[in-house]
Amino acid sequence: MPQTFRASALVPRGFLVDEITSDGASALITVRSIETASICPGCGTRSDRVHSRYYRRLADLPIAGRPVRLMVRARRFYCRAVLCGRLVFAERFDGDVLAPWARRTARLDHIVHHLGLALGGRPAASFARRLMVPVSKDTLLRVIRRRGSPPFVPPTIIGIDDWAWRRNQRYGTLICDLERRRTIALLPDREPATAKEWLSRQPQIAVVARDRGGAYALAAAKALPDATQVADRWHLMENASRAFLDAVRKSMRQIRSVVGAATINPKLLTAAERIQYEGYLRREEDNAAILRLAKDGIAIKEIVRRTGYSRCLVRRILRGQRSDIFRVRESSLELYLPWLDERWAAGDRNATALWRRLKQEGFRGSLRVISEWATRQRQADKVGSAPSRTPAARTIARLLTISRDQLSRSEALTVAAIEDGVPLLVEAREIVAAFQAMVRKRCLDVLDPWLERARSSLVVSFANGVLKDKAAVSAAITSPWSNGQTEGQITKLKLVKRQMYGRGKLDLLQARVMGSA
Repeated sequence: MPQTFRASALVPRGFLVDEITSDGASALITVRSIETASICPGCGTRSDRVHSRYYRRLADLPIAGRPVRLMVRARRFYCRAVLCGRLVFAERFDGDVLAPWARRTARLDHIVHHLGLALGGRPAASFARRLMVPVSKDTLLRVIRRRGSPPFVPPTIIGIDDWAWRRNQRYGTLICDLERRRTIALLPDREPATAKEWLSRQPQIAVVARDRGGAYALAAAKALPDATQVADRWHLMENASRAFLDAVRKSMRQIRSVVGAATINPKLLTAAERIQYEGYLRREEDNAAILRLAKDGIAIKEIVRRTGYSRCLVRRILRGQRSDIFRVRESSLELYLPWLDERWAAGDRNATALWRRLKQEGFRGSLRVISEWATRQRQADKVGSAPSRTPAARTIARLLTISRDQLSRSEALTVAAIEDGVPLLVEAREIVAAFQAMVRKRCLDVLDPWLERARSSLVVSFANGVLKDKAAVSAAITSPWSNGQTEGQITKLKLVKRQMYGRGKLDLLQARVMGSA
């Protein structure tokens, strides 16, 4: 048997419908409370003595695609308490139905709040108009700020990492509850003192997952000395790969010698390459001058004063980290060089035709790249020698670490020459591979032998960093926790921040990130 529909079902609970009218564009519903008394907000005394009546005009959820306005016939009551300062008070309703001084019902305000959390100000206002809930972008942001961030359960396992307000200029800190997989706090900066203050208010925390930076390690050690710190496994793997790339860069002089490209013929260079080569020669002179000063026992501070170079650059030169490669960037042509050599040997000498065919193969570079390569080849044919070509450091690192069956014949010959001529680089590759295997297989017992071996290799700087942070690295190998969830929350934070064109303040960002979880 079908149920009878009542008009009171359209309005919030606790109200009776007196009248429903419509002007074609919107609906107007006049309602009154079913209660006969109300509680004084000053003293809590219940009163049923009516002083007067007035109307409150409210917005409510739309009906059948039409905006709805509620006309609430509210009352004022006399307070019966003799000592109460309020002689007359306005009728109060349940907080989850209608708040004092509100211009929207609680259920509509709930929808407005979640629209703001999901979309922000301007996009949510545009979408709200389509839902027949006219509300401005400023009102949406005020609702988000008024409700603030929801309370969180005190965490025991957290992840902490930094995020960029503005890249390379200003940073904040995000703290994530790894067990519940949600953001619980945003801090305005990444200073150790700020993180320490927040952590000290959460003494129940037992595990802190963090990156390899020292700021959060220092803050956690001071605020939570008994907590276990866990280094992020992804950063460990990335740091190991970067250490091997640095080892390749340090060994580029030997690599150039073993592949037969230690001497560059300026006649085989294009105009742009000749300018780069002249800069390379100037850098070589500067490097040699700084190395001579260091060999004479002069301190770094004095070298900086005499040469005018920065302390960072002088340190890089003394450590062999300043690149002395002719081509300092990996070319977009690297993958297509074997095919180009084959077509050139077959008699295809038109650079434009070669470029068009390469585009069909997926090449995204410009015609100028192919033209410079063809010019170099023609000059080499005139001189009678092949152009010297040394792969970039990143290319060499990739060739040394991928499987041999993925290499072409020329790449395999290059790798074989490097392995025969630079044994220290081969040792560094084995050490880095051993470390990454140790992290993947969770083999903590081989960490100490690995450190002994690595401290006399090209990756000694990475080994020293692991030794300095040994407790956190050991926990990363054995613990199931890591900072991956925190990185995911930072990605979500970046999306929310960009939705607001980068202008959201900390309270608004925190409310949106935590409220939408």
